[in-house]
This record gives sequence, structure tokens and C-alpha cells, in this order.
Amino acid sequence: MAAGRVEIVEVGPRDGLQNEDRVLSVAEKIELIDRAVAAGIRRIEAVSFVNPKRVPQMAGAEEVMAGIDRGAGASYIGLVLNRRGLDRALTAGVDEVNVAIPATDEFCRRNQGCTVEEMLGAYDDIAKAASSAGMPVSVTVSTAFGCPFEGETPPERVAEIARRAAASGAVEIALADTIGVGVPRQVSDLVRRVRAVAGGARLRCHFHNTRNTGYANALAAVENGVTVLDSSVGGFGGCPFAPAATGNIATEDLVYMLHRSGVETGTGLTALTDLGAWLGARLDKAPPALLGRAGAFPA
Repeated sequence: MAAGRVEIVEVGPRDGLQNEDRVLSVAEKIELIDRAVAAGIRRIEAVSFVNPKRVPQMAGAEEVMAGIDRGAGASYIGLVLNRRGLDRALTAGVDEVNVAIPATDEFCRRNQGCTVEEMLGAYDDIAKAASSAGMPVSVTVSTAFGCPFEGETPPERVAEIARRAAASGAVEIALADTIGVGVPRQVSDLVRRVRAVAGGARLRCHFHNTRNTGYANALAAVENGVTVLDSSVGGFGGCPFAPAATGNIATEDLVYMLHRSGVETGTGLTALTDLGAWLGARLDKAPPALLGRAGAFPA
């Protein structure tokens, strides 16, 4: 059954920036986050507690968390990949942590320096410590729809990772099309498989528009009952460890599609479009988002 309301998780400050040549200042990152909240976004993947030597775009996580407006009623998510990252996230005061677990070994080795099984073990340790601290944990299953190194990802493998993540306490599981190879029928199949094993964990989807299927996939997810979608303002993004991975689906284009389809998001389309243009100016490139070029049609 299609959802009547969808929650947008804005991933621009993390996934949107991690593959860009220009590194934004801490002040610019704070402005990006605060303006997204002002546009109605209530969950934001704000920072990443990874080694800044590997991903320099993510440096300054603690300073960003210290500078954002915490009185706006939004929930701020930090990406963590190990216990050190979790400790930093807890000290910085995030509201949620997200752990990325690739579905394929080769991508996991290149992105995180370990196998999938080793990453699942690291996640178990993170989940236990987070639970003790009262911190909600979500899991993103990356390369769930396909891998740049191993090709097709078996759906059974994705479902098993999701099952283990839920069993260890994940409150939400995101299915991520890291390189944008998925199609709507695949979305329907994976959502069905994961829902069957996820217990009480919510489902979320994360799409890239590499092959112009990202928005169709988002609509397929909604029509299959998914109520949480990731997107990046302006359509910026990509993965530095995935060859030819292009941007996330754009928040403003996603909101336009959902509003015109009768699905509420609680966000302001004009403010999001303006923010996408602002971010493009900071990155010195045109936003991939269509609304940034064509103007915001009332929705």
C-alpha cells in the first residue's frame, strides 16, 4: 500500500559532500544544515565520524555539531563505522547513529577495509555500546542493488544482512543503491524480502540517479509502503570508493514528485530549491536537480 506521508532524510551534508572536490568550511556546513531544517527537514545525516585522511570532506564533525541550531526540533544523524567513531559521535551529541554495512566483500574491503562478516561483527559491538548509551542505531545496507566490483548483488545476501542487523537492535534499515543500478521491480522485490525478516525495524531507501531510475525507484518504494527516503539537496553526492557513482536523488525533485503524487513530506519546495542553488554556488557547479534549472512549479 502506498504511503500517504514520507519522511525525508537529508543526506546532503554527508553523502552529498563526500565526493566533491571542494571542501566546505565548518561555517558553510552549519549553514547548509540549518537552512535544510528551516525548509522543513526533520532528520539530517549531518556528519560522518570517519578518518578525515580518507575522506577529507568530512573533517570537522565535532565543530559542526557544536555550531548547529539544536533548538529547531530536528534529529541529527552521524555515520560511524567502528567503536572509535561511535565514541566520537556520543561525545559530539548526535541524536542517532547510522552504520553502513556493504552487501559485497570487495566494496567493503575498498570502502571500509574489512569483509562483510567483519563489518557485521563491528556493527554488533557498536550496537551493544550504543544501546547502553541509549542511542538509536540504524543500518544502511550499501551496494544492495549492485556492486561496481562484483556486479549483481544476490537479494538473499541483502536480506540476511538486514535480518542480522535487526536482530542486533537496528531500529531502521536502509536499502542503498550506491551506484544507481536498481530498477523499480528490484526495489519491490528487495523491500518485500527485507520486510519479511526485519521484525519491528522501519524500512528506508537510498537511491542514486546514475541511470535516471532513481526517482522511479523512490516512487516504487513508496508504493510498496516505504515511509522514509534519503535524498540530497541539489542532487549532489556520490561515493569516493565507487567508480562512476553519481549524485543522490535531489531532495527538491523528490519532494516535487511526492507532492504532485499526493504524498505529504512537511517540507517547503521553494526553500529547498533555493538551498540547492546556494549549495551549487558554494561547490562552483550547477546542481543536478532539475528544479534548480527549470524553476519550482507549484506543488
